[in-house]
Amino acid sequence: MTKGIVSDSDLARYSGILQENAAISPAHYDNYKVKRGLRNSDGTGVLAGLTTIGNVHGYILSEDEKVADEGRLRYRGINIKYIVEACQREQRFGYEEVCYLILLGKLPNAAELAEFKALLAKLRHMPYDFREDIIMRCPSPNVMNKLARAVLSMYSYDDDPDNTSMENMIRQSLLLIARVPTMVAYAYQSKQHFFDRKSLHIHLPQDELGTAENFLHMIRPDGQFTQLEAETLDLALMLHAEHGGGNNSAFTTRVVSSTGSDTYSAIAAAIGSLKGPRHGGANQKVMGMVDDFKAHIEDITSADQVADYIEKTLRKQTYDGSGLIYGMGHAIYTKSDPRAVMLRAKAEELAKSTGNEEEFGLYKMIEDLTPEIFARVRGSKVMCANVDLYSGFVYKMLGIPAELYTPMFAIARMVGWCAHRIEEVQYGGRIIRPAYKCVKPRQDYVPMDER
Repeated sequence: MTKGIVSDSDLARYSGILQENAAISPAHYDNYKVKRGLRNSDGTGVLAGLTTIGNVHGYILSEDEKVADEGRLRYRGINIKYIVEACQREQRFGYEEVCYLILLGKLPNAAELAEFKALLAKLRHMPYDFREDIIMRCPSPNVMNKLARAVLSMYSYDDDPDNTSMENMIRQSLLLIARVPTMVAYAYQSKQHFFDRKSLHIHLPQDELGTAENFLHMIRPDGQFTQLEAETLDLALMLHAEHGGGNNSAFTTRVVSSTGSDTYSAIAAAIGSLKGPRHGGANQKVMGMVDDFKAHIEDITSADQVADYIEKTLRKQTYDGSGLIYGMGHAIYTKSDPRAVMLRAKAEELAKSTGNEEEFGLYKMIEDLTPEIFARVRGSKVMCANVDLYSGFVYKMLGIPAELYTPMFAIARMVGWCAHRIEEVQYGGRIIRPAYKCVKPRQDYVPMDER
């Protein structure tokens, strides 16, 4: 909106002034023992709070040293692996069960789960004027941007938006869990129509369908999907629903909630956090990297050729020059990321049914070969694939466009954010306010006519 009003030369001049007068020396961070990114020197997170919602386990501290361990992810104390295994064994969808567990703190029985699913089905239908006025008449080329605005707009449609009682926050959480998938689907269709000049397809949510099924139904022109596709998406939603209070978006939810602000402001802030490519866009970086592999490797089934290109990538000679193998390594997980393990198995099944076995083999080689090559090039480090290595590939096989990868993450994580908000408001008790050291030397004020 300011292009043409503020010239490029003015902006360059202002940037130069700011850099000259307000730069921070990297040495200051060490001198003042600043824990950048709220991380300790060994990479562990600074302990900033307590939670009963989720636990991410990837190593053991022994005599103040990190010892690598198999990864485990627990929701309300229950290993997600066992929930997934039960759902697959019993051939049923599990995301709604996970939502009940994370939001309310216990596993539902059959009757409670059926009641919960029916409630979400009723709440999925948003008011007609909200769909038309908030989403369709104000489209955005970025679905995450549109989602944040739509969530903020829910405040105006809420009869009691600022009430922070537990009952009211649960009500608002149920609305968000149910309606955000619908918002994302409609925001995507709106973007497709107004910015990509494609036909507009609006499918109403179907009450007999769950979250994963409804989303596939709403984003596809014909509304059709297979059982395997719905099962795969349901698994992805289950695995992304929660990941502890220390991740950036959950912490953002807690920071805003600690001020006493409303639910919609807190969740919109979390969406803004997830929109950042360092947090929510990792699977898109994986997809770009793999495309680069395919474009430059003559035979992607050759382990030697793939290994050679991994080394080149680590040496900053390929792709974006970052020296990173996206989808490999994690801040907490060391030997394994349980989400990657479970999603990889489903990805292999889906690859066989869609004719993508060769490409799946490339992903598997990247996972298998990178740790040894990384140790040789950069030095020893215990490293595993993280969930982002396979999630983008899974979404691609499901026909979900790359612009929806991060919104899919937001759909899944909505329940985790809501649970962290409720916990922070109910039990946190203090506004979150870390300290920052000012390193600007004192200066005297200079009168205008002397400058």
